[in-house]
Formats: sequence, structure tokens, C-alpha cells
Amino acid sequence: MYVSGLSKNVATGLRVGYVVAPLECVPKIERAIRVTTWNTPGVMTAIACGWLEDGTVDRLEAEKRADASMRQTIAASALGRLKRVAHPASYFVWLPMPGEVRADRIAAALMKERISVSTAEPFCTAVQVPHALRLALGSVDAETLRDALGRVREIVEAQIDI
Repeated sequence: MYVSGLSKNVATGLRVGYVVAPLECVPKIERAIRVTTWNTPGVMTAIACGWLEDGTVDRLEAEKRADASMRQTIAASALGRLKRVAHPASYFVWLPMPGEVRADRIAAALMKERISVSTAEPFCTAVQVPHALRLALGSVDAETLRDALGRVREIVEAQIDI
């Protein structure tokens, strides 16, 4: 089964989801949908279907991939030698903290600089939470992103012996 939606990869306000499933599963899935929600507004469904048919979804996804790729390039440059884990078309970067550096302390120091990041804790499913930061790349213009990531690098590097 594949469950997804269009709000993340196409347009935030286009809150339309979909399920691709084997035919024998469809009746149970339909019942579950009816029990948990009534429907998607007709206008939303019409927009989603139209955009899927006319190529708008493909175009918007390609534009987002190109934008995310540009932002990943900025991140690679701005973060320098810091280890990072990322996908080339993703709007975020995982930044594992080196050595004994604590992610919560780095996040607090960045907050004082008006730079908001997440630690790994809200995303972790393991018992032991790694010291890492999740850096979102998509919410600011490119120059602000470059400056903020440069400041992230400076604050992390100040805590380690690079």
C-alpha cells in the first residue's frame, strides 16, 4: 500500500490525500476513511485532479526539487566540514553533533541568535536519542539561509576542536 498526499510535495493548501492499494483491500480502506473523515471538499478534489491531468503537479514538483537542490548546495557550502546527512532534493539536513557536543545546548545557543532548529528528539523512535540537529532549509530566502547556516557552523565549531 502507498499512502500520500499533495500538501507537502505540491502545494501546502492542497490538502488532498490518496491511497494506492491492492483491489482486495479497497473495501476495508473505504470503510476506514468513512469512519474517520467525511470527504475532501469538492473544489480541492477538482483542483488536484486537474493539476494531475494537466501536468501542473509534475511542474511544481520539479520546481521544488530544483529549489531544494539549490538549498542543499548552500547548506553544503555554508556548513563546511561539519558532517551532514541529507538527500540532494530534500528541504532539510541532519547535522549529527561531533564528539561530546550536546544538540540541546547548540539549539539553545542558536535560539539566542534567532535561529530555530530542532533536535533529534521529536523525530527519534529509538530509546537512545542521538545528539543531532534537524535543519529546515525551505522557510527563508537563499541569502538568509546562507547566513543562518554559517552561524550554525560557527556555533557548532566553537564547541569542538576542528
